[in-house]
Amino acid sequence: MDGEVIGPIPESLFLARYQTGERRFSDLEIVSDGSRALENVSLDGIELVGCFLSVSLRGTSLRNALIHSNVKTCDFTGADLRGADFRGAALCSTTFKGAKMEGAAFEGAFFHSYDLTAGELPDW
Repeated sequence: MDGEVIGPIPESLFLARYQTGERRFSDLEIVSDGSRALENVSLDGIELVGCFLSVSLRGTSLRNALIHSNVKTCDFTGADLRGADFRGAALCSTTFKGAKMEGAAFEGAFFHSYDLTAGELPDW
């Protein structure tokens, strides 16, 4: 992580920041506010470094995203993760059912004491 974690920041406020053009986020705690604001939206090219996320990203497009963060408990069901970089991310209790993952990188990402290797994709 780059520094001290700031937050919690509700998902709707986080989305507003993305929609105004901000693309690189670091050291934030992003939490659900019940709005499901991060479902079925485009977050293509976003960079999340050293963040803690606890939100649903069902159906969301995260193409070519850089996610070097703790995404434990996030739901990526049906998300478009093509070209996304999850290397070194914490993936415990995440769901990736039906996600598009062509070209995604998970090397060094871990879940429940298991480290993913080069070319390996989550199948849960």
